[in-house]
Amino acid sequence: MSEWWAPNSALLDSQITSLRDGGTLTESEVKELCEMAKQILHQEKNVAEVQCPVTICGDIHGQYYDLQELFRIGGPCPDSNYLFMGDYVDRGYYSLETVTLLVALKVRHPTRITILRGNHESRQ
Repeated sequence: MSEWWAPNSALLDSQITSLRDGGTLTESEVKELCEMAKQILHQEKNVAEVQCPVTICGDIHGQYYDLQELFRIGGPCPDSNYLFMGDYVDRGYYSLETVTLLVALKVRHPTRITILRGNHESRQ
């Protein structure tokens, strides 16, 4: 990956800690995070190569505390590899917190977390 988009690791670590503690990011921080994630995702192949062993997760649906439990059981990222199969939002009260944490982890540890698009992550 090109170096021009390289994230500020200390800032990302601080944001991830805040998100893990139930905090949120400002609108401008979320926009910046999305731009960094977009650069990473544009460079990834259509068929994901995932490092094993990997914990496979799906259908989080905004259940932030369930996501926290997945990390508690499976180990924190980047200590464990994760494959998220989509459907991060909808139904739960914490869709924004859920997807923001996953995107922040993807930007900070792009080879340790794989996020796929589910039917809830489309423009429709």
